[in-house]
Amino acid sequence: MRRLAGLLVCLLLPILPLRAQTLSSAAKKAAGAITSDGVKHRIYVIADDSMGGRDTPSRGLDLTAEYVASEFKRFGLKPAGDEGGYLQRYPIQMSKIDPANSTVEFTQNTGTKITISFNRGAFTLFGSAPKTPVAGSLVLLGGVVDSAGLASVQATDVKDKMVFWLADQAKVQGIAQRVVRRILSLGAKNISLVSNRDSASFAKRVGAQGQPSMGSRAGLYIAEVSEAAIVEQVPEAAGQFSQIRAATSIVIAPLPEWEAKITIKDSSWMTSAPNTVGVLEGSDPALKKEYVVFSAHMDHIGMASSGGQCTAKGDDGICNGADDDGSGTVGVMELAKAYTQTGARPKRSMVFMTVSGEEKGLLGSEFFADHPTVPLDHVVADLNMDMIGRNWEDTIAVIGREHSDLGQTLDGIAHAHPELRMTPIGDRWPEENIYFRSDHYNFAKRGVPILFFTSGLHPDYHQASDSPEKIGYEKEARLLRLVYFLGQKVANTAEKPKWNPESYAKIVKPTP
Repeated sequence: MRRLAGLLVCLLLPILPLRAQTLSSAAKKAAGAITSDGVKHRIYVIADDSMGGRDTPSRGLDLTAEYVASEFKRFGLKPAGDEGGYLQRYPIQMSKIDPANSTVEFTQNTGTKITISFNRGAFTLFGSAPKTPVAGSLVLLGGVVDSAGLASVQATDVKDKMVFWLADQAKVQGIAQRVVRRILSLGAKNISLVSNRDSASFAKRVGAQGQPSMGSRAGLYIAEVSEAAIVEQVPEAAGQFSQIRAATSIVIAPLPEWEAKITIKDSSWMTSAPNTVGVLEGSDPALKKEYVVFSAHMDHIGMASSGGQCTAKGDDGICNGADDDGSGTVGVMELAKAYTQTGARPKRSMVFMTVSGEEKGLLGSEFFADHPTVPLDHVVADLNMDMIGRNWEDTIAVIGREHSDLGQTLDGIAHAHPELRMTPIGDRWPEENIYFRSDHYNFAKRGVPILFFTSGLHPDYHQASDSPEKIGYEKEARLLRLVYFLGQKVANTAEKPKWNPESYAKIVKPTP
């Protein structure tokens, strides 16, 4: 019996440190500074109409960054931005399309030519305008475009071709990113859409092209062309389009007798957008040189009138982004407030950061990772939050938990604090590749272990209806207290979080 008891003790020893938080009473009490009233007040500030949807770049985004910076200053955080301030600004190239001189052309070898002007029948759906015309042989994609169908597409089908996807507007949302990634990975010159979007919605997007916009990633450009505009010039195309749309499996239809060309004329200029960064110095003389980062993106997608992804749905047209990601931004501020309470300062230093440009391609976090204001090789963990205010009352999805021992540490913290009624679970949506789609990834690929907290999508995602009154303030406050205790554990434990070796080899990119 003694030998069995001794064996059980040995087996349990590795688990006990995860379940026991040896915090002072003051550090435990500081978690109470995170309140549902505090979360509510800050979300109503950030998601107010005066912020205009916090597009990148915009005056509303700048106002949001200034508000976050003022709170960091009030909490007593050390500025970690540019020139002794809290703001770190990064450059952005803006552009404005000339719709009348921008076209999509389809030319048949018999001499038939279809010209679609961007001032009526086409608009930029995503990306940076190509500096020179993009042209190649035409391929139509359609039918049932699902994961199995995409897997069947071969490089020989699309390599060096101009692919136009006959997209059903009602079904694009869930599959679009996978379609674009797959087709471009096989060597297509371009993929754009021939859509059946309703005429009123299409005209609104066309009209919005006079607004300045920011290109996302060089080399990626997607146009959307009105199917009706094509059929108006070539009525016989209607039958072929209908046949492809009605197919019960994926269709790849090469049209070697046709060439497609996209020509975009625009003007461009430089501006900038902010990140906000504050630091709480650690209490330990040695460990304070290492950092735990709390991050969230403070930008959203602006207004429906800007021609972005926002849809008004009868509201005022301002996409306030209360959950996406007002909830995460508020989380960073509430955590900063808690950690700056008397007796709460941990051994390692804490970085509190709200970035922008997430909706445009993780731009702000990428700039910080390329131009860190604290040594990136001394950052031991990034705890990132995006959309944490809705859905489940007592559950939080934690992306990346299997890639390092941070997941095990989190489980121990949740077990030690049943009063928080918050259960961490794994990735509910592995097919969406969420791990690679939020700001934590710019830390992970540079070797920083991460956890990404999210409650997932909901019908108000990227809609004007993502409004403050729908946030579960009490739920978010409980979650933030869980993150607070996790941060204390990570910041006070002598050993740094450790990668799973297989995950490290897969995710971490070599430094150029």
